Amino acid sequence: MKIISGKYKGRILKGYDMIGTRPTMDRVKESVFAMIQDYIKDSIVLDLYSGTGNLGIEAISNGANKAYLIDNNKIAVNTIKDNIKMLNIDNTNIINSDAMDAVRSFITQNIVFDIIFLDPPYQTNELDKALTLINDNVSLLNNDGLIVCETELEIDYEKYKNLYIYKSKRYAKKSVNILKRNK
Repeated sequence: MKIISGKYKGRILKGYDMIGTRPTMDRVKESVFAMIQDYIKDSIVLDLYSGTGNLGIEAISNGANKAYLIDNNKIAVNTIKDNIKMLNIDNTNIINSDAMDAVRSFITQNIVFDIIFLDPPYQTNELDKALTLINDNVSLLNNDGLIVCETELEIDYEKYKNLYIYKSKRYAKKSVNILKRNK
């Protein structure tokens, strides 16, 4: 797994074969970042279910101002720390926490994100839980912000009344849906 673009392009990240993670494939990541590239520069990014830190680090590589990298697995958090240290990145906040607890904490602290990556473990209801919490606290997302969802599950995005699908793409069994706030 490598960084595909930006300042750290070509650098290899640690943790591709880490048990319990399913990193975003490079071709999918390249397509996603092409779809959101106009939103990345100077953005505040949340990489929930961060795993190796792959998506948040890619955003930093492409000019994001700050990335919050969240995972509840201590091995994943240590891997993220190793990747950040290897690249000498200093504008991240790595948090070992349950995803919903982290989001509630950001809501309490009035932290607002420009881009939120949601790539939870497949075959769980984590994506629905995260989207429900964000939908109910939509001020967590900047007015022109994006939520990037990667999943193999069929999700009824219409039930999130404060969000809508901005862009969508299918890759074999998985889909990537980019959501925005309703205005």
